[in-house]
Amino acid sequence: MTTNIPTIIQGGMGVGVSGWRLARAVAQTGQLGVVSGTALPLVLARQLQLGDPDGDLARAAARFPRPEVVERVWAAYFVPGGKPADAAFKAIPMPALQPSQTFLDLAVLAAFVEVTLAKEGHSGPVGINLLEKIQLPTLPTLFGAMLAGVDYVLMGAGIPRSIPGVLDGLARDEPVELKMDVTGALATDDCLSRFDPRPYLGALSGAVTRPRFLPIISSATLALTLARKSNGRVDGFVVEGPLAGGHNAPPRGPLVLSETGEPLYGPRDIPELPKIRDLGLPFWLAGSCTDPTKLAEARAAGAAGVQVGTAFAFCEESGMLPELKRKVCALSRSLGALKVRTDPRASPTGFPFKVVQMLGTLSDEIRVAARQRICDLGYLRELYRKPDGSVGYRCAAEPVEDYVRKGGAAEDTKGRLCLCNGLMANIGLGQLRFGKAEDPLLTAGDDVANLARFLPAGADSYHAADVIRWLLGTPAVA
Repeated sequence: MTTNIPTIIQGGMGVGVSGWRLARAVAQTGQLGVVSGTALPLVLARQLQLGDPDGDLARAAARFPRPEVVERVWAAYFVPGGKPADAAFKAIPMPALQPSQTFLDLAVLAAFVEVTLAKEGHSGPVGINLLEKIQLPTLPTLFGAMLAGVDYVLMGAGIPRSIPGVLDGLARDEPVELKMDVTGALATDDCLSRFDPRPYLGALSGAVTRPRFLPIISSATLALTLARKSNGRVDGFVVEGPLAGGHNAPPRGPLVLSETGEPLYGPRDIPELPKIRDLGLPFWLAGSCTDPTKLAEARAAGAAGVQVGTAFAFCEESGMLPELKRKVCALSRSLGALKVRTDPRASPTGFPFKVVQMLGTLSDEIRVAARQRICDLGYLRELYRKPDGSVGYRCAAEPVEDYVRKGGAAEDTKGRLCLCNGLMANIGLGQLRFGKAEDPLLTAGDDVANLARFLPAGADSYHAADVIRWLLGTPAVA
């Protein structure tokens, strides 16, 4: 594992936007490249159904320590030459408290492949980003990444106090467990997700190392809690403000909305950096920090550097569909053409979620109304206790009658969007329904309006290295 502290952390964004190509491009510069760990089993299964045209997935999977696992996954999902363009993607098992062997195989192998490709051909640091709110795939995803030698684990959207201990256990080749959030659970209920890494170790037994752990936080209080009360070592923090893309922390105190229905943040939501600095751990600032002056201000406040997401999300190496990137980059040239709405209802998690307002996407209420509600991927499902004591699954973005039948309140379904399907569509892996692909759902930070700063005259795209040069104030290579 690298011992250098990076100045720039590339954000782990969405589903597949921070793919291995982007993480590798950033890591090759010596900064921290980060792959998104969200829904990786689904991403791998659908990429295999497209035929793995360049052989990248097969090349990385050939290094997996248990070939029989690779054979099972390839037999189930690989389509030589790719599926017909008008054919739907084959379904995969949903994440569950008691996952199927098929899901475990996919989760471990997918994370291994993603990190292996991100680390290929250089010695720079690579991390993986997960959401604490998406708990069910966490253990096998972490282990697959560790098998591939991931250097950092980043996690936000919650209070991940148990993750350091999980990393310690996996590094010792031991079975691990993680308590799940189950609505209505009793103290006597078994709400633990369990994972045994030993069947996947093969010749790598005893060779897995513990990555550094960086929680993504929004307050000094949370930093203090994690530093002192986690079940293992915390190695630093990413301090994220409400201008960052994706999920934002809710405002502290009672929720107050603006005239446009967006959460209002105030002085209580500004993290107390001196208190975080006094913990003696490195930290990085995030949220509209794509500017050399912001980097200088972060360092002056004691930070090691900044985390940047949006500028990388729309560069050439990101996993987002090229046509979406080009459209957003073109709009960034016109003052006021790009707007981002902090939607307090969009995400089934209940966290505010930033949505780029753009025609042809699920920011359009007409498209939302026309879409048939369905929950067929299940990564944001809520676990709840059923009357018989078993665990059920529901999502506020599923059909309203289904959600209510499972004990949910109809009010909670209003304004909810299917992030799972929308984010898959962003990277060209959207499901086909009645011959039409799911609509994309773009998320970005407020800084998306400034992408034009990276575009050379007459160009409609830019590279990850351009972002890094801009931040560090280094000239472009002729």
